[in-house]
Amino acid sequence: QVQLIESGGGSVQPGGSLRLSCVGSGRPFRNSAMAWFRRAPGKEREPVAAIDWSGETTYYSDSVRGRFTISRDNAKSTQYLQMNDLKPEDTAVYYCAATNLALATMNDLLYDYWGQGTQVTVSS
Repeated sequence: QVQLIESGGGSVQPGGSLRLSCVGSGRPFRNSAMAWFRRAPGKEREPVAAIDWSGETTYYSDSVRGRFTISRDNAKSTQYLQMNDLKPEDTAVYYCAATNLALATMNDLLYDYWGQGTQVTVSS
């Protein structure tokens, strides 16, 4: 059974930092692009960042570019999302996703596997 398990969510004040992790199991992910998406209350799910199989190509949404960093460790089947300078508008459930494709994409329709989500709350 393929699983993606996120961790690292929580509550933080504006300007704070969090690091999300996502561990994959049940199949190799080293040749798969991966990504983070989020869904804020009352809003549609949106892409946050994506990374290709090698970790050399990354994409970010305009709202997080310069503040968030996506990375991966293929030896550990794990991807990360380092989130700095968090803002209240970053509050959402964050989802890890993996695709059978090798190239990074921000299109959620191309992702085959999803985690259960982890809550990130930014509030003073």
